[in-house]
Amino acid sequence: MTPPSPSPAVVIGLSAVVVAVQDGEAVVLTVRPPDAELEGLPFGPFDPGGHRTFELAMRAFVTQQTRFNLGYVEQLYTFGDKGRDAPIADMGSGPAASRVISVGYLALAPAAVDTHAPDSQWRPWSRFFPYEDWREGRPAALDPIEQALRAWAEQARDAAHRMARARLAFALDGAPWNEERVLERYELLYEAGLAQEAARDRADTAALPAALAAAVGEPMFSDHRRILATAVSRLRGKIKYRPVVFELMGEAFTLSALQRAVEAIAGVPLHKQNFRRALERAELVEGLGRMDADTGGRPAELFRFRKELLSARPVSGLSLPLLRD
Repeated sequence: MTPPSPSPAVVIGLSAVVVAVQDGEAVVLTVRPPDAELEGLPFGPFDPGGHRTFELAMRAFVTQQTRFNLGYVEQLYTFGDKGRDAPIADMGSGPAASRVISVGYLALAPAAVDTHAPDSQWRPWSRFFPYEDWREGRPAALDPIEQALRAWAEQARDAAHRMARARLAFALDGAPWNEERVLERYELLYEAGLAQEAARDRADTAALPAALAAAVGEPMFSDHRRILATAVSRLRGKIKYRPVVFELMGEAFTLSALQRAVEAIAGVPLHKQNFRRALERAELVEGLGRMDADTGGRPAELFRFRKELLSARPVSGLSLPLLRD
């Protein structure tokens, strides 16, 4: 009998999606390893002998690579698809034959503090998903994406099924936009060969037309854009049932700044009065009795999040469908 081939070594990687709001935009902390062509997320291999827990190791990687110390963190998902790690093999995550299982984390920061690390920066996540921002209406990036998806659907025997998926994911032909389907949209683009990572993974040297490449967003190394899409989907869903948006705010904030932060994360506009009424009904914030003069207009009252509610009773998030502008 032919002896079985040895199983590849398994490397456990740790990835962090660190999100903040800066100047009214949702931003994510990225790194560009030496000699890497693309940016990615802070990432490193777990050392069973040297690391006590996954989370402590992940926090150490982020600080080492970006000089940024994390606050709020939650485990996101475990990514183990075969072949997902190939582009990382030369970046210290293990030998080329290794199978990398990545445990992703979502971290929220109250400010996009300058990291002072030469290989890391805060990037608007619209750089990677230009079609996700509906705050000013339907984004122009959807036009070339729609054309490409229709052409992709027409090439298949199951054209109607493909088109139904595209219509639902990208709000085509009058379908409603669902801001939580970030991962579904990215994976559909990948399946259709429209995400640049798909061409890389399939060794396809044909370049996308410039307008389409700009519309689908910048690629990241390995499958880090898929991990980022998973995190954005999670966060957009979670702000509806948990008050996690306050992890993105400082100790004191104006209601306008809070609304801009929610809109930046959700990618949709909110009705100002409905938003404030929802905050009042939920009793989530409390006025501090002092004003913020740095608003560029009339001074606005400063508020704080009533953290003590978290230990007193169940606290929900914000029902965005009811708050849409």
